[in-house]
Amino acid sequence: MDVRLPPLGEGADSGTVVNIFVKEGDRVAKDQPLLELENEKAVATIPSSGAGVVTKVFVQVGEKINVGQRLLSLKADDKAAPASAAPARPAPAPARDEHEEAPAEEEVEPADATEEPQGPPPAASPAIRKLAKDLGINLAKVRGTARGGRITLKDLRAYIERLQRIAEERSAGKAPTARPAPEPIDFEKWGPVTRKPLSPLREVISRRMTENWNTIPHVTQFDEADITGLLVLRKKRLAEFEKKGVRLTVTTLILKAVVKALKQHPIFNASLDEATQQVVLKNHYHFGIAVDTEAGLIVPVLRDVDKKDLVQLSKDLEDLAARARDRKVTGEELKGGTFTISNQGGIGGGHFTPIINKPEVAILGLGKAAMKAVVRGSAIEPRMMLPLAVSYDHRLIDGANAARFTVDLVKAIEGFDEKDMA
Repeated sequence: MDVRLPPLGEGADSGTVVNIFVKEGDRVAKDQPLLELENEKAVATIPSSGAGVVTKVFVQVGEKINVGQRLLSLKADDKAAPASAAPARPAPAPARDEHEEAPAEEEVEPADATEEPQGPPPAASPAIRKLAKDLGINLAKVRGTARGGRITLKDLRAYIERLQRIAEERSAGKAPTARPAPEPIDFEKWGPVTRKPLSPLREVISRRMTENWNTIPHVTQFDEADITGLLVLRKKRLAEFEKKGVRLTVTTLILKAVVKALKQHPIFNASLDEATQQVVLKNHYHFGIAVDTEAGLIVPVLRDVDKKDLVQLSKDLEDLAARARDRKVTGEELKGGTFTISNQGGIGGGHFTPIINKPEVAILGLGKAAMKAVVRGSAIEPRMMLPLAVSYDHRLIDGANAARFTVDLVKAIEGFDEKDMA
């Protein structure tokens, strides 16, 4: 039998092989790990769909493969590896996170009812399938937004409306919305160069940053917070937290201060539903935490920041960051953020302009704290000042609101005391 690459999750149809665990002649059991596949922001383990002896491996490390592509061939063997062999955990769906939309060329492609869909049929109810068939629409080209990528009537309607807009643009003599082909450049003309392909993760980062910057009118509000008292408080309670097996960090304390400011200014914890032109105010606080990894930037989501005490937050934050650096976060852990924090303090630098993580409407950038001479009353004192940068979506948030939010965030950070550590 042939073992082929199974469906990977909503919107994901390919990946790059980063590890192969078997070779020709090996015996494998059903569900035994065969290889690791890097797809966008996650690394997934691909298990075997059957048991037997490997007769041929058709892929190699570094190769980009698609859903349905043949991975290896197995020959049935009574002595196949026992079922007790370490089974792979279910492959985490390395799907696009909820912020990522399909590329423009996928969206503008007209429907073709006669085209054979690739891979398994998309999830949809019988009524939706019948309606799509009657309209001559290939559901494989419709992006499902319900759980598990299921296609709803709303998704089908949005797809039809998109096709109508394209048709109107063409009839009016306008070019359909699509990215122009990049102009090739002969870099070798001026001297020797070294070329290397973009990793799947870097491709996603490039596409997402371009999309976010081009579709959101960014404005960044700058300020500084005096964290001298916060550092004293952290030092006072450090040993207590270490006894509980966690490391109390300034970032953990700031998470609580951010929640307080967001509750005062809920528009910063919102999203704009562009399909319905509605403002979605969220009553939960799930923070995207930007993590610098060797492969590139990953933003896993820390859930329910408002409901956790500092001990649990410290544990969860450390665990999430460690798994992000090891590329062990799942696709689901990259979804559902309401606000993002990017902390560059451990590296250096001051103020910067972080890019909003769509469909969120704001992001907080933290720089490296520095000792400065600060006027307090009639005296000049040395104080540890933390650079803050709040980028916001000007479609929903005005400058005055951003200034008020930043002022209240500074107050929450500077006024943090022991009762806030409960």
